[in-house]
Amino acid sequence: MTNTVSKIAEVEKELRYIAGIIKQRGREILNHYPITAPQFVALQWLLEKGDMTIGELSNYIHLACSTTTDLVDRMEKNLLVERVRDPNDRRVVRIHVLDKGEQIIHEVIDKRQHYLSEVLKDVPEEEVETLNRLLSLLHSKMLSTED
Repeated sequence: MTNTVSKIAEVEKELRYIAGIIKQRGREILNHYPITAPQFVALQWLLEKGDMTIGELSNYIHLACSTTTDLVDRMEKNLLVERVRDPNDRRVVRIHVLDKGEQIIHEVIDKRQHYLSEVLKDVPEEEVETLNRLLSLLHSKMLSTED
């Protein structure tokens, strides 16, 4: 059991270090764009899940509704998103990503993927596939324990 505990501690440590490096690298890439890290996270969720209300977006980005409103206000001012009324219920306002916001997200993700491909360029393809499979398994297990 002690061996398992130490292995889990090693996995956690490696994941923490990797997450820190990726976060730092992501911030460096974002410095070349008119967007903050929280705005990037919000835009990613909007692109992945589609138009959302402030409340829905707040839940995904783990910020208070008032903070999310301020964030969306700034993104709207910079023409990254727009507020649109829901055609089925005019009382509901959804946040919609504009072309500029989508373009920035795609460019930043491309640069992050390029960075990762450079890091892994000397790693055999089978090892990269194994890494991807194990990370997907970990992600799946994490999602199944969120309930």
